[in-house]
Amino acid sequence: MASMQTSPGEPPSAPTSATTPDPPDAAADTDGFLLVGFDGSHGAVTAIAVAGDLLPARHARVAHLWSSPDAGSALHRRLAPQAVTNDHLDTLVRREAAAAAHHVAAGGVALAKAAGWTADPLVRGAYNSEGVELAHLADELHPAAIVLGSRGLGGLRELLGSVSASTVNNSPVPVLVVPLLLAQERAATVAGPVVIAHDGSDGAERARSAAAELFPGRQHVVTHVETSGTSESPSPAAGAESDMRSADRTEYGLPPEAMTLVPDGWGPTGVADALAQEAAARAAGVIVVGSRGRSMLREMLLGSIARAVLHHGHRPVLVVPSVPA
Repeated sequence: MASMQTSPGEPPSAPTSATTPDPPDAAADTDGFLLVGFDGSHGAVTAIAVAGDLLPARHARVAHLWSSPDAGSALHRRLAPQAVTNDHLDTLVRREAAAAAHHVAAGGVALAKAAGWTADPLVRGAYNSEGVELAHLADELHPAAIVLGSRGLGGLRELLGSVSASTVNNSPVPVLVVPLLLAQERAATVAGPVVIAHDGSDGAERARSAAAELFPGRQHVVTHVETSGTSESPSPAAGAESDMRSADRTEYGLPPEAMTLVPDGWGPTGVADALAQEAAARAAGVIVVGSRGRSMLREMLLGSIARAVLHHGHRPVLVVPSVPA
């Protein structure tokens, strides 16, 4: 859902109001259904194809969130000759916008079925930003995860302003963000291992559990990046051996099987680069991290490490909320 540009507006009134379909058939939903954010963009199309490899044989609810175009839009001008009053014009515009939204969602359903999923459309009018609305849908419907594309390879500021970042900040369930991938990175999603970032925290354990549920049958590589350059993880003291004993790992809350990575750089970017290098060396299909997002106004951002991994990982990234749904 990377390119929705319209302003928030009302959903249309009956008989064209956007409705939520009945819940998917339980037989198709034994592993939990996926909520797929879809806006028809190239990134959204790629996200479905990649997620079909990472999360096969699922049911998908393909969500398209729409809002009425601003007054003075091309659609307003096209419909103005048919309108009797301004209110009538607004009704006509909402009706056309809703019809277009259903068409987009239907396209997403077709792509989801081509990716090997069963699927149904979900069309809603958006009152808030698309990311916030998608997170609210997840809170209402309780999917196993949200799937969506990122804005691609733009700057960090662009990524943080995107629908994907807004969704991750607010989602009560794991969010799989699929960036623009090179051919080799795309091929790795078919059967590549899962690289899991672990810092010894409860949130990291929740991320590891979510990875086990969502990516069964793949090799899971638990990693700990050894650094004292961030304030987000209880890391070993600077200069500690990279091959910590099991007792040391337990003391820091790390799983016994966790492998330690030594970054070349400092801070969150150094951690993200170390994870990206390990994922590339192993031809990993996905990186899993815990989110440190918070609800206070000044801290409604992803944790700095999760944010850096989204930008530098060059792999699909599953971000698992620190607080369970």
